[in-house]
Amino acid sequence: MAKAFGIVTSSPQHKVEGMQDYRPIGAFSFLGRFRVIDFPISNLSNSGINNIQVYITKKPRSLVAHIGTGRHYNINSKRGNIQIIVPNDEMVNPIYNTNINAFFSNIDYIRNQSREYVVIAPSCMIFTQDYDDLLQQHAKSGADVTLLYHKVFNAKEGFTTCNTLTLDGDKVTAITPNLGDEDNKDMFMESFILKKDLLLDLMQAAHETSSVYTLANIVNAKCGELDVRGVEHHGFFAPITDLATYYKANMDLIDFDEAASLFTEDWPIYTRTSDSCPTQFYDEAEVKNSLVANGGEIRGSIEDSIIGRNVTIGKGAVIKGCIVMAHAEIGENVVLQNQIVDKYAKIVHENKILAEPGQPGYIKRSDIL
Repeated sequence: MAKAFGIVTSSPQHKVEGMQDYRPIGAFSFLGRFRVIDFPISNLSNSGINNIQVYITKKPRSLVAHIGTGRHYNINSKRGNIQIIVPNDEMVNPIYNTNINAFFSNIDYIRNQSREYVVIAPSCMIFTQDYDDLLQQHAKSGADVTLLYHKVFNAKEGFTTCNTLTLDGDKVTAITPNLGDEDNKDMFMESFILKKDLLLDLMQAAHETSSVYTLANIVNAKCGELDVRGVEHHGFFAPITDLATYYKANMDLIDFDEAASLFTEDWPIYTRTSDSCPTQFYDEAEVKNSLVANGGEIRGSIEDSIIGRNVTIGKGAVIKGCIVMAHAEIGENVVLQNQIVDKYAKIVHENKILAEPGQPGYIKRSDIL
């Protein structure tokens, strides 16, 4: 078992218009069955890390309800637990809403951990990673801090609020914002491995330097003093940084080959289950290249779409390139293309709502159209 505890951070610098009005990014529905938070927690659990802290900056209700006791993440309740940590105080200005300030507000939870190492992972990125293997690489290298990164070739699109690494071999010489000036970048995955005591020292140094410093800021400032290494991640990687990247991450995984690079038999992604009857497909229904969750009633046409739980789609409706979340109702003869339909929304009148794939439309939660 890994000699580390885990921290899942909230990444408040990423803003998803509309959807984030109701819940944090970690609570977003993904592929009609999962939540985004399931991926970092499953990575930690599969890596043998049973003590996990989940930091939530605002609107915690849906995430707290989904995580619950953490039993569905295969956490050993006798030797581990999941702590859900919400802020003690409301920030007057969102610039102060940093991971360093969140850690300081709950510093006793970090100090009281008996594990030597800490693994910090984001709640807004979809990928799989064996952190136990990364911990072993970290210890073997003798590095002070190990950072995870992914080579991307479209850095001008969808990564504008992410940071990049500047590397000299495997040595990290700088962590800088992605300026969108080049396509090829080593994108920082907001994942850190370091000793708990060093984290506490870096927190103090950041606090003394600037009230708005993040952990990435202070590690960047200390690159000349510390041995900071980068390890390249391989496989599927999708940051959820805005509405378009959320849409694209879901749509990409409709492709079987892409999904096979994320979902493997030896690395399960755990989630809270919801038992209900299978979805009923009526004679007039037509479904192509789509993921459809349970509990629904389908009478219309669905293509290249993701349909959540307990969704009703009426006769003559055409759904193409859409994400329809749980409990939504699509009426007869409604045409939707490249839309994100939030939970409990009802499109019951004969509407045609179209958008481009790169700029998906969004229909608010509980709206009636």
